[in-house]
Amino acid sequence: MDFKRLSWVLFPVAVVSLVCYPASVTAGDIVHDDDLAPKKPGCENDFVLVKVQTWIDGIENEEFVGVGARFGTTIVSKEKNANQIHLTLSHPRDCCSMPKHKYAGDVIMVDRGNCKFTTKANIAEAAGASALLIINNQKELYKMVCDPDETDLDIHIPAVMMPQDAGASLEKMLLNTSSVSVQLYSPRRPVVDVAEVFLWLMAVGTILCASYWSAWSARETAIEQEKLLKDAVDEIPDAKAVGVSGVVDINTASAVLFVLVASCFLVMLYKLMSNWFLELLVILFCIGGVEGLQTCLVALLSRWFRRAGESFIKVPFFGAVSHLTLAVTPFCIAFAVVWAIYRKVSFAWIGQDILGIALIITVLQIVHIPNLKVGTVLLSCAFMYDIFWVFVSKKLFHESVMIVVARGDKSGEDGIPMLLKIPRMFDPWGGYSIIGFGDILLPGLIIAFSLRFKLSDLSSHHIPISALYSQAFTS
Repeated sequence: MDFKRLSWVLFPVAVVSLVCYPASVTAGDIVHDDDLAPKKPGCENDFVLVKVQTWIDGIENEEFVGVGARFGTTIVSKEKNANQIHLTLSHPRDCCSMPKHKYAGDVIMVDRGNCKFTTKANIAEAAGASALLIINNQKELYKMVCDPDETDLDIHIPAVMMPQDAGASLEKMLLNTSSVSVQLYSPRRPVVDVAEVFLWLMAVGTILCASYWSAWSARETAIEQEKLLKDAVDEIPDAKAVGVSGVVDINTASAVLFVLVASCFLVMLYKLMSNWFLELLVILFCIGGVEGLQTCLVALLSRWFRRAGESFIKVPFFGAVSHLTLAVTPFCIAFAVVWAIYRKVSFAWIGQDILGIALIITVLQIVHIPNLKVGTVLLSCAFMYDIFWVFVSKKLFHESVMIVVARGDKSGEDGIPMLLKIPRMFDPWGGYSIIGFGDILLPGLIIAFSLRFKLSDLSSHHIPISALYSQAFTS
């Protein structure tokens, strides 16, 4: 296996993977409690996300998301308890004065501005409306609160804030169709997110697999060196020539330099994030994924196709390449190309995870921590890097730089490809649970080092490699 060539190919992908490693996304973000917003009797609801399902002439149509107000009645949590109610535009549009006619239980849609939120709700309730949709004048959602001196808070209809683009779509429906109905409900997320469990198992399994392989490779090298030592002491080659060429050992200086280089890459991603730049990241990810998948498949299949793995042919630019590698490479390239073309479909996460896991395993074979001192410095620097760019950067850039880059907010897609992701299949809100490659690579480097270090003590006693995991972490 030519790790030297792989190290040059995978280096840019590994850097981007380590630059942006958001922690796995949790599922408890549907209810938002804001201690800074004033609470008082009649104005003490939690801020909850609300689903607004539309129906046009009795046919189910688009679904939008809004946020419930601090005042008014609470939104039902189950879809079966939410009634389909006719939607109509308010006249006047701002609902700051009493309309000329009653609404007879309709949900009315009003524009934000010109009066208080509670004033709009009181007027809508007095006009017979059953609920109030307030359209924001921006694309973001806004928390509707009460002023400290407000007293008229006996409001018995729910109020929901909608973003500007959702309001434009709803208004277009009302103007172009005869009847539009809506359902308002706020489903609760499950206490235990199954996707988080599988994501954790996937990350831990990847680390164990990579560490097992790293320890096995180290043992193979040690056995080869021992044979050479017995045959002829004078003919012992340099260690770098015995199966470990291309392996990169991190030193203390490079661990510290990681913070500076990673910060520069992250700012570059933040400033240049766009559709074309995301396409570039997809290409880099596919190149790294092809190399990683090829390396893993060749290592696995060579156990059954030993002759194909040991016979080589000279290929221009690539040098000596085994027949097994030539047979596997077209499949790996086709797999990555198909994923890149169909990466926006609902099941594309499977291909992304396969390529990502193969890439992580391969990187952990190339990059090694030589001692615990370097590991401590690396993880300490990574900790400070993570804290700064997730939390402190909000004060400098008015948003979390790492989270913006990881989600791909400025690219129009669901985030950069250097992530493992699993859909929240049992979550009514959908979405994905994600974990960045760096959250797997950094602890993986330490665990792989621990296993190799333990192996160096146990190899002389001829302990089977399958027993190393239990012994490496219990002593």
